[in-house]
Amino acid sequence: MMADEVEERLQLVNKTFTDTAVISGFPALWSELRPDAKQVHDEETLGLDVAAHDLVIHAMALHWADDPVGQLAQARHALRPDGFFLGFGFGGETLTELRQVLAMAETEVMGGLSPRVAPMGEIRDLGGLLQRAGLALPVVDSLPLTVTYETMFHLMRDLRAMGEVNALANRHKAPVSREFFLKAAEEYARQFGTEDGRIRATFEILVMTGWAPDASQPQPLRPGSATTRLADALGAKEIGLNDPAGQGRIADED
Repeated sequence: MMADEVEERLQLVNKTFTDTAVISGFPALWSELRPDAKQVHDEETLGLDVAAHDLVIHAMALHWADDPVGQLAQARHALRPDGFFLGFGFGGETLTELRQVLAMAETEVMGGLSPRVAPMGEIRDLGGLLQRAGLALPVVDSLPLTVTYETMFHLMRDLRAMGEVNALANRHKAPVSREFFLKAAEEYARQFGTEDGRIRATFEILVMTGWAPDASQPQPLRPGSATTRLADALGAKEIGLNDPAGQGRIADED
């Protein structure tokens, strides 16, 4: 799915890319998907050269980074002027059902709470991170995805196969009782069961885009430099804030 989404997003960009780098936790997989690209493992220090690429793809690995801004900044410095950054990662709505039932079961069975699903980035925050990393024209949007599984245990087995296990330093490390998982699975089926007897799981994919700054890109105007009134552009009659005729309005249409 992500490989198809990458291609669709790149088709929307009116530009041809010749030097691509892909940052991921699965370089072998992306070598097959994009054999023309340099494969970079998602380590703390990325194996990228400064201004060496016109396209950097960060593929489903940003949520594992201890320093997401650092990862984005390194990707930015690897881009030539007007180079394109395209990132994919899990968003905050991912596994919201699993979070709820594990919290409920732990409260009832163990009398407390500990983090069992790692936090994910929120769409409202990632645009700011792209700007902090030095990327221009940042845009972030969400791709919600609902997947069904036979049971909660099938979901957890799939997550383990994906390498998406709980790696939080302050997670509860003591062995957990069978009662805890049975209680969570029962509650999962009760709250989030489907009509065909399966359970649903939400995955939110956040798509991040930005550009390495370049003089050819659109630039914001200096505040106060406008030469056209908004009322003229809208064909409206301007009414002052203290005008009694304005009562709750800024302008009336002619």
